[in-house]
Amino acid sequence: MDQAKPLPGYLVQRYHGWKATGYQENQSWYKQLARGGQHPRAMVISCCDSRVHVSALFGADQGELFIHRNIASLVPPYEPDGDPHGTSAAVEYAVTMLNVAHVIVLGHSGCGGIQGCIDMCQGNAPDLEEKSSFIGRWMDILKPSYPLVAAENDPEIQAQALEKQSVLVSLRNLMTFPFINSRVDGGLLTLHGLWTDIGEGSLEVFHSKDQAFHAI
Repeated sequence: MDQAKPLPGYLVQRYHGWKATGYQENQSWYKQLARGGQHPRAMVISCCDSRVHVSALFGADQGELFIHRNIASLVPPYEPDGDPHGTSAAVEYAVTMLNVAHVIVLGHSGCGGIQGCIDMCQGNAPDLEEKSSFIGRWMDILKPSYPLVAAENDPEIQAQALEKQSVLVSLRNLMTFPFINSRVDGGLLTLHGLWTDIGEGSLEVFHSKDQAFHAI
């Protein structure tokens, strides 16, 4: 493998800074984590967006959250077809191996993946329609929900509405996994839908009682 290169200098410097401070001051904690394995109480399915800092949002330390990130925080439906499924594998591991008590789907404002879905549905993203587009085929999971927001004329409101719909799509798809369905029915696992506004630092949670998101 001749293409792999050394890390950029600024990342090397940041690592050494962390090793000399953050790690040095908490050596016993890190060694305990290494010896005892991981026992997170919750899994968070979040977007890859670099602005979504899941651990900071919940004030979580290492070992507290099992975090899986993908484009637009989407979960595909249960489909054991023998093909590789990264998100489904992460869900299976968290639920059946780590026995997390909570699975949280976290959407966010200004999501580029969601905007890509909107552009596709409006005929403005021919590149994403190509079969070779991994992003486009991933956003096909959400496309059937676009008609629910299509009538909204304000682009920002429309995007936020579809961002929240993507959370609901993922929650519904999670329930198609037999090992999740049985644990939810048995009271061993709870599902949660959240949406955060990056600029405002606000957090909303979906309430099934009225089928709406409410600020925490």
